[in-house]
Amino acid sequence: MKNNNENSLLTKKDIDKAAWSYIFFAQATQNFERMMGLAFCHVVEPILKKLYKNDPEEYKRALQRHMQFYNTEPQLGALIPGITIAMEEARAKGEDVSEELIVNTKNALMGPFAGIGDSMIIGTYSPILLSIAMSMCINDGNPVGPLFFCVVWLVTIVGLQWYLFHKGYSMGIGAANLFFKNKSLADKITTGLTMMGLIVIGGVASTTVSAKIAYQFVSGDMVLGIQDQIFDKIMPGVLPLILTLAVWYLMDKKKWSATKIILAIVVFSAIMVALGIM
Repeated sequence: MKNNNENSLLTKKDIDKAAWSYIFFAQATQNFERMMGLAFCHVVEPILKKLYKNDPEEYKRALQRHMQFYNTEPQLGALIPGITIAMEEARAKGEDVSEELIVNTKNALMGPFAGIGDSMIIGTYSPILLSIAMSMCINDGNPVGPLFFCVVWLVTIVGLQWYLFHKGYSMGIGAANLFFKNKSLADKITTGLTMMGLIVIGGVASTTVSAKIAYQFVSGDMVLGIQDQIFDKIMPGVLPLILTLAVWYLMDKKKWSATKIILAIVVFSAIMVALGIM
């Protein structure tokens, strides 16, 4: 089902408006019942209203099917609403596109795009940008770092969402065939990107987490630096590694919130500094 511009019921302006709506509101009104479902419905509602302006009952059914549970990675997942709009347009033109096909296509694409998107965008691309930005300001607090991250992230992510939304609309259901027919390939891509993301996170942790032992053992004229003469000789960076793993354990296994973790780190640091240990 490839979109044919000559027979389109929708104009480029309609798709542009829907794309901007998705970029700004893809994660608005997110809740545990429908996740991104309400925002998805908000994005496609003007499209549905135009497509089914002469069929109020079909318009109501379309709203109902797009208010169902929906959840995926919003950046790479921008392809999905584009595909959905193309399918709704084909249905409005009388093509053999059932409600079940539209809903099932959305449901089938959520998982693969969430897995690959989380690994590629959140697990790999974002940490790489953050590590570059932090290296610019970690020593002297230079504001160029956060400005760099905000500008590069916004330009690239908004551009990616815009492109994928329009690409999904132009390709229609054909854009989904790769994930329907090559699940093993999608799984391999997801695994590879996840591994890359973990490596990047490990590198970021080793260069940005700072934890050093300030205590020195003194006996007569002998001064033994615990940090530089023991820990650094055995395994440089072992304390940042331990702290990073401890934070991961508390968040993943004990389900501590980020706020609770930050408060715990502040209290721990204050105690260690007061005792002269760190």
